[in-house]
Amino acid sequence: MAIEIERKFLVLNDSYKQESFSHSHIRQGYITSERGRTVRVRIRDERAYLTIKGPSMDGGLSRDEFEYEIPLEDGEKLMFLCEPGIIDKNRWLVEYDHHTFEIDEFFGENAGLVMAEVELSSVDESVKMPDFIGKEVTGDRRYYNSQLRKNPYQLWGK
Repeated sequence: MAIEIERKFLVLNDSYKQESFSHSHIRQGYITSERGRTVRVRIRDERAYLTIKGPSMDGGLSRDEFEYEIPLEDGEKLMFLCEPGIIDKNRWLVEYDHHTFEIDEFFGENAGLVMAEVELSSVDESVKMPDFIGKEVTGDRRYYNSQLRKNPYQLWGK
């Protein structure tokens, strides 16, 4: 069993782009996104993945996660089985003080939102933050990709 432990943050500026060692384009949809469990299809550049996540624990800090690479053709077909609302984003990777920060720059109805995640090996692991990191949003369900699909960022002020 795999447990994902991560913290999420808003991003203050686009300096992460110059610090990035890699970036990719991601489209993802949800076959199911019921509270406490999600089944996600993700196409990252030319590779596809099926991911199953359990309920959040530790105030949103950790949860069970199982991810499997699947044939790209299967991923494309599974996208048509997903609930309405596809997440479209670029992911930038930045190495900082022995941690890899994943910065997601959202498009479409979530344009304007830029969020960073950092995976940890334990819930109490300390992390030094790069200058582009802003407010922590770990555990705030509005920022879960499965929720952004249902309630896009651009509608929050309305």
